[in-house]
Amino acid sequence: MHPPLLIGLSARIYTPGSAGVDLPGVWTKTLHYLEQSVARWVLSGGALAVMVPVVDAAAAPGHGEIDLHAYARALDGLVLQGGNDVAPESYGEAPLHADWEGDRMRDLYEIELIRAFVAAGKPVFGICRGLQLLNVAYGGTLLQDIHTQHSQAVAHRELGKYEHHHHRVEFVPGTHLATLFPGVAQATTNSIHHQGIKDLASDFVAEARCPEDGLIEAVRWRGPSYVAGVQWHPEFHDPEDPHTLDDTPILRDFLAAAHRARA
Repeated sequence: MHPPLLIGLSARIYTPGSAGVDLPGVWTKTLHYLEQSVARWVLSGGALAVMVPVVDAAAAPGHGEIDLHAYARALDGLVLQGGNDVAPESYGEAPLHADWEGDRMRDLYEIELIRAFVAAGKPVFGICRGLQLLNVAYGGTLLQDIHTQHSQAVAHRELGKYEHHHHRVEFVPGTHLATLFPGVAQATTNSIHHQGIKDLASDFVAEARCPEDGLIEAVRWRGPSYVAGVQWHPEFHDPEDPHTLDDTPILRDFLAAAHRARA
């Protein structure tokens, strides 16, 4: 029996002094963490979930060969989980509002992770912020706030409802994503984001859009390896809800790419 796939999950990062958190103890330390649903999503496909910490010389003193490329060589694929906004600085802009400064530290860490896994020929899949970060890493830009910068947009986030807020997505015919859902032109997904793609990276193709406002909901790289992302959160899908998209084909497709990379 072959050993299970090892799938890396990018870490969310908490740094001491973050706005709204003024507590003692562990909150005085830098924390790397993940939302358990994304780990369970990976585990549901029979793979092992491994959180990848921020690694630098200070984190591995005396072991200069241990870096994010070492993780890319050891693991079979990478999932970029959701979380804080992408910093406008990461795509050459200044924040339009103090609340939209984003997490530049995490951007730099995850961009290095993306490059390491792509260089190793391992698949990369982005969820929500992960899709946005992939677009930025390959030269695209973002709407810092959909409501402010796209007046015709539908609501893509509703405070208080979190993953229970939904809207429709439309698959772009002929794309790889559309082939995973034969006969399905549109579906309903959760939506928990106030930022979105403004300028799509030149080497990316849009694979799904919101039919009401045209905002991009899924992307894929045109390059030689598997790099893709969705704006919704497949890990939050309720299998008991027949009215929302069953994302299982997306997970199976990503893990199949990981198996091919291992082989």
